[in-house]
Amino acid sequence: MIRLRSDLGQLPAYKPGRPPAAADGGPTFKLSSNENPYPPLPSVLAAIEAAASSVNRYPDLTSGELTSRLAQRFGVDAERIAIGTGSVALAQYAVQAVAGPGDEVVFAWRSFEAYPILTRIAGATAVQVPLAGEAHDLDAMAAAISPRTRAVFMCSPNNPTGVAIGTQALRGFLDRIPTDTLVVLDEAYREFVTDTDVPDGLRVAADYPNVAVLRTFSKAYGLAGLRVGFLVGPPELAGAVRSVAIPFGVSAPAQAAAIASLGAEEELLQRVTALVEERERMTAGLLAAGFTVPTTQANFVWLRLGEATAAFAAACEAQGVSVRAFAGEGVRITAAEPEATDRILAVASAWSE
Repeated sequence: MIRLRSDLGQLPAYKPGRPPAAADGGPTFKLSSNENPYPPLPSVLAAIEAAASSVNRYPDLTSGELTSRLAQRFGVDAERIAIGTGSVALAQYAVQAVAGPGDEVVFAWRSFEAYPILTRIAGATAVQVPLAGEAHDLDAMAAAISPRTRAVFMCSPNNPTGVAIGTQALRGFLDRIPTDTLVVLDEAYREFVTDTDVPDGLRVAADYPNVAVLRTFSKAYGLAGLRVGFLVGPPELAGAVRSVAIPFGVSAPAQAAAIASLGAEEELLQRVTALVEERERMTAGLLAAGFTVPTTQANFVWLRLGEATAAFAAACEAQGVSVRAFAGEGVRITAAEPEATDRILAVASAWSE
């Protein structure tokens, strides 16, 4: 038999959100994957269709036009940008660029469940620092940094709890980190942030030579199925990320859709506003039903339910709604269409009776 790596069997499995079963033949709502419920805008669909006509050719290896548009949009040098198949791929490339066997990668837990997988794929050791309540314990994370630490992941807003890191806390933490240790600020949900105390990571990163920021077109821009994201960081890191990335990984339709989305931001952000309104309505309804809901700045809410997690998820499923259940911990519920919110609140109201 082929000799495989002996540690592959120890990799934690990534569990994607699943769609709900049909409830009495009526409409169902998938709130388990933090997807945007709205289809691409007509202008974006037109760009995808145009690019699809030439998929017999390889896409632009450098994603040059998209890189240029991003540099202009966010006011950063193009050499600081790397494009990848979603921010999760860029996270993996960043780990591969700085860490290997014997090195450590520090991150809060629970946080984005890909972090321990990406760390082990690189052969490095994951150092998981428990949350303080539902937020990053920045003092404990700083204390966990050792001479073996090569990277630190910070997810803000945090997935799955939704809690974001404030400006003073973030800068105070970064000031304590050795400048040769990479800090990756994962801002997959940045567009949903309404708290003015939560900083724009790109502005913060400009003041720190060891900080990189991840962004994605999957959430607010509604392009999850095309897989495109970007990293902004020190030029040497962005170059290293590009060097380990799979050639031609970002397809021509994905590049075209991202470019078109940047051109339609005002229209797209109207959808973000609608989703934030649903997030706030769901939060208020859950609080009124007696649930404890952390202040979320993402496109989802978090309920820590402990041993009741599976039962609550099953109750939602019975109403044609799937939520993301973390066994024995809690559920994450994506903000989506108003009818989906109505069903969640109906489940919550019956649950609290």
